[in-house]
Amino acid sequence: MPLHRLRQVPRCHPQGRATAHERRSVKMRRAIRLFALSCIMAMPLAAWAREQTLLEYAGQCAREIGEIPAFDCNDGTDIPITINGKPPAHNESPRLCDKPSLLHPDSEVTGQCIPYSKILNLSRGNTQISAYCRRNTLRADKDPNYDEVVIVMHHSGNGKTCWFQSLPASGAKGFDATRVPPPNEKKPPPGRTSAVEFWTSPAKVAAERPGCVSCHDAGPFIFSPYIGQVWDKVPTDPWGRYSNIGAAFSSHRLTTITTPGNACIGCHRIGSEQSCTAYIGLSAGKFAAPGNDTLANRYPLSHWMPTDNTMSEAQWNEANVKSVEALLACCNDKAHKNPNCSFNPVPASSNAR
Repeated sequence: MPLHRLRQVPRCHPQGRATAHERRSVKMRRAIRLFALSCIMAMPLAAWAREQTLLEYAGQCAREIGEIPAFDCNDGTDIPITINGKPPAHNESPRLCDKPSLLHPDSEVTGQCIPYSKILNLSRGNTQISAYCRRNTLRADKDPNYDEVVIVMHHSGNGKTCWFQSLPASGAKGFDATRVPPPNEKKPPPGRTSAVEFWTSPAKVAAERPGCVSCHDAGPFIFSPYIGQVWDKVPTDPWGRYSNIGAAFSSHRLTTITTPGNACIGCHRIGSEQSCTAYIGLSAGKFAAPGNDTLANRYPLSHWMPTDNTMSEAQWNEANVKSVEALLACCNDKAHKNPNCSFNPVPASSNAR
């Protein structure tokens, strides 16, 4: 017999059969090997499924985009609030105003017209950082307490973008925002709030509806009448690369829409998510924004694109209505069969820094 066909003959019972103990031993060894193999295969899946912590996400953002410094919300610029063209009375907490915040473009929310929210531009070089300190409860202009802080962080070179939102304030007092901690700060100065105590986890931020990326579907920074009042304090990158990093955000793929000769795409892209659901209609006066007062619902405040509009309503309609209708038709073309509509992915980020 050829040697390569030789194999070990198992030890047998004198009558030629393996003992019960030996059979159990073989089965046990097989079970152990299968269990070990299943553990090895499951390890990468478990690692992949684990949520990225705040510090892990913030660390990635710092490495790939830049550092967010600590800041005081009261160093920001007030976002004006007016009611039918006039500032609110002292101690007035208006529900409606000329230019509500539109943080939730499809529903009225608490604080959308409260005075003394602030915006800060913390940008440097290609690292663009916009911080918004929001008040939902009326307080004095320089009161140290706020109800929410959100940050949009974007790299105008590689297009990578990160999103940060503070944990909800507990009660009407809000929280002290005299030192908003950098999201990647592992140990704060003595007596100061730590990053993990201040910021919401990336998974929870990404899970909100409508989410950051859905509203910012054409670029990292979006215009509204509210934020447009301090637009010189907001970084912009309307045509640059744009994608979201971090495990909770990176799977969100964005698409833009265009039509031939469309007047609405001369200054920026048009997204296909909340732009379709809300912003195209809101900016063209097709429906009223939540929180609008009487003046806000009349032309020209009811039509806030283009941002430098000086036209009469008739002139605006002549110049823009067909373009608006064409975009809305594309929004409704879920199967992408309309030959007049072009659907294109937003240019993705690169690894440059």
